[in-house]
Amino acid sequence: MSQLFSIFFRGTLICHSAARYHVRMHRRVFLQSLTALATAAPKSPAKRPNIIIMMADDMGFSDLGCYGGEIRTPNIDSLAAGGARFTQFYNGARCCPTRASLLTGLYAHQAAVGHMVNDDHKPGYRGDLSPQSATIAEVLRTAGYRTAASGKWHVTPANGKKHNWPLQRGFERYFGTIQGAGSYYDPATLVSGNDYIQPSGPDFFYTDAIGAHAVKFIDEFAGQPFFLYVPFTSPHWPLHAVESDIAKYQGRYRQGWDALREERHARQLKLGIVDKKWPLTPRDEKVPAWKDAPHQAWEQRRMEVYAAQIDRMDQNVGRILAKLKEKGIERDTLILFLADNGGCAEEIAKALTPNPSIPMKTPDGRPVRRGNLPEVVPGPTDTYQSYGIGWANASNTPFRTYKHWVHEGGISSPLIAHWPAGITKPNAIYHSPGHLIDLMATCVDVAGAQYPRELAGRQIQPLEGLSLRPVWEKGQRPGHREIFWEHEGNRAVRQGKWKLVAKHKEPWELYDVAADRSELRNLAASQPAKTAELVAKYEAWAKRANVEPWPVSGKG
Repeated sequence: MSQLFSIFFRGTLICHSAARYHVRMHRRVFLQSLTALATAAPKSPAKRPNIIIMMADDMGFSDLGCYGGEIRTPNIDSLAAGGARFTQFYNGARCCPTRASLLTGLYAHQAAVGHMVNDDHKPGYRGDLSPQSATIAEVLRTAGYRTAASGKWHVTPANGKKHNWPLQRGFERYFGTIQGAGSYYDPATLVSGNDYIQPSGPDFFYTDAIGAHAVKFIDEFAGQPFFLYVPFTSPHWPLHAVESDIAKYQGRYRQGWDALREERHARQLKLGIVDKKWPLTPRDEKVPAWKDAPHQAWEQRRMEVYAAQIDRMDQNVGRILAKLKEKGIERDTLILFLADNGGCAEEIAKALTPNPSIPMKTPDGRPVRRGNLPEVVPGPTDTYQSYGIGWANASNTPFRTYKHWVHEGGISSPLIAHWPAGITKPNAIYHSPGHLIDLMATCVDVAGAQYPRELAGRQIQPLEGLSLRPVWEKGQRPGHREIFWEHEGNRAVRQGKWKLVAKHKEPWELYDVAADRSELRNLAASQPAKTAELVAKYEAWAKRANVEPWPVSGKG
């Protein structure tokens, strides 16, 4: 600014002492200089933001209102309206690998959680977060951030050892469950800090408790930069929901899954979430046409409860947003909202394998009716059901397959980024591909942190991800040359418009996802050179990233 005044002052003196020609000349010089300086001057950067990562569990690509769904998600939708939506962001196809990758910025096998939290005695499959990884919380604490988490952890066995619990991996505060799925009324492995606790009373509901503790941590940390990780368990089975929330959706799904898929796809096209070149995939061959589906009243109820679970999660997102506003820090908070995998087609059998996460009795002593039994109405505390393949097919509109698999239905995640001080183009939609590994890089970037080579005496593996910040600042970024997946022998690589993908023990398929993200036209036979190139890329990555042939065998 002093340069501008200096130019103006000199121009004024000359104007007083020169002919009119010179006056015009110097006025032109002044205006050109003013324009040049204004253009060259960097925009004042947004201050280091608070960072909140919120994640849904087993939620499909089309479930949110802002991604084409009919479920009431006004709070999450408001984040999209004021921020950015990504249409080609990818997760890890399953809960544990996704969480390991999100937290560390590494591929899941590099973080030693290539499958679940059981130890298969191979470097990529220890089922326990690698000491050669750093979590976002550990890295951001080195930059002066306060850190807290509220929700599902699921990157270490719930076996009594606490070396990889949140407080041992960079978080100062923690409330949640160490293991995965469980009752919303009586969750197993519930923890506060480093101690197991019991649910707080008869009105306990886990989604609400996650939201309440997130709000509590914001209250404690407001005024200091903080990182808050909020991995909800909603809408992962069991189908547990508050009756008043279920009532909002009564009768909404009487038309069935076929009509729902068509409705959602039409809305996605209108919103610009999917391209009209990508047709809606055919109904899964294992799913009957709705008109032929048995137990339709029960099927409707399953989807009503599922919708209510997401509705309740959105209400708790609203509580978090209200607290940010109350504290006056909403403009300086980067919020990232995503899902850990696609919709889940798992059906729960009556004869379940014994599992400590599945209660035999309710807190008041009644037996839990376990399994997808049409004579049992899902939702209450004494039930334990899932919403099944037909509704999962609708959740993943317009794509193929589900959680576990790495076709688009299994790995495509909504991702919303909201940061009023840093994302200045509201309601933007970006089609740049991204992956979970990018979240660590994004946090490090906006926080002004340094990703470490060594941390607390541990050698740390190099970061795999790239920051998403250039996408919302410039509209695009160079991105990854390739992105990779492997889970239970299902495997894939994406390179630009090309995606090579295969199910376990099945041949490779090749798709041009720019033209056919629905993965309906397999080009492997007509593009042998590209297929061979991507197979070689995948095999080189698999070797580098500790991927083993499935099923993993080895005793040490």
